[in-house]
Amino acid sequence: MARRLAGRKTARGHSPGRENPASMTLNRVCGFFKGYSRAGDRVVAVRDAARETGRRRGRTSATAQLGVAMGTLKDRTALVTGGGRGIGRAIARRLAADGALVAVHYGSDGSSARETVAMITGDGGRAFPLRGPLGVPDDVRTVYERLDAGLNGLGEPAVLDILVNNAGFNVRGGVTEVTPQDFDRLMAVHAKAPLFLVQEGLGRMRDGGRIINISSAATRVALPSSLAYSMAKGALEALTRTLAKELGPRQITVNSVAPGFVRTDMNRQRWATAEAEAVHAAYSVFDRMGRPADIADVVAFLASADSRWVTGQCIDASGGTGL
Repeated sequence: MARRLAGRKTARGHSPGRENPASMTLNRVCGFFKGYSRAGDRVVAVRDAARETGRRRGRTSATAQLGVAMGTLKDRTALVTGGGRGIGRAIARRLAADGALVAVHYGSDGSSARETVAMITGDGGRAFPLRGPLGVPDDVRTVYERLDAGLNGLGEPAVLDILVNNAGFNVRGGVTEVTPQDFDRLMAVHAKAPLFLVQEGLGRMRDGGRIINISSAATRVALPSSLAYSMAKGALEALTRTLAKELGPRQITVNSVAPGFVRTDMNRQRWATAEAEAVHAAYSVFDRMGRPADIADVVAFLASADSRWVTGQCIDASGGTGL
């Protein structure tokens, strides 16, 4: 009887005493998630330890604030243009917190750039300031000469892994107010400089590198008061898509990030009073203005290996503006 039972198929087609293949698959899946959970526990433990360290020091470090473990960008070199203040500062700090050596570029405000570097090094990261005004003759050559010099001074090779084209400014004005001079300046910094920074940087950039352009939700939502600015950012997005296709064979990803209204110095007039801030916060579905860290976190993803299958895209980071 036992032999007959052992050889008989059940109604589901499986022999009694043998583990059901579906059960075997389920067990494997459960085992995977148990392992994943253990890995997640380790990440949480690192995050909590970082927060506790920041608490004991009486301040919260960039790593503790972000809840991330340093090292995901270890041995990577990043250049962040306009890295001294606002969104650029947040990006520089985040990339450094993830382990990158960051060149904090600035055009004229050296004190803010040095302050950003001090924040990074105070949190245990590595960074150096780099002055190089954009939109002027020989701007790109100057930036890379000083990048190479800064890396050499630290005993590092003259290579580049991550380029963040963030530097920018705005000149407000509609169609009856914009001037040729303002248009040329905006295009020079927001579109021309990124193009030639990429062109010159490709000889230094290692395969698998990352190019991240900071665009604006103004390319998607009409903002008549910033007409020329919106056009310049639109050119930057066209550059993003085209470069993504051309640089794909080298496994270099090229993406842009489009913030909405963010609490930065450049947008100070938009949040200078409680009433003004409420008006601009209402554009987001979250009923608040963006924070620089909101943008920096998206950039950090695009700079990481996790974004390897994402290229030629504009990631909207506007808090749902215009939905």
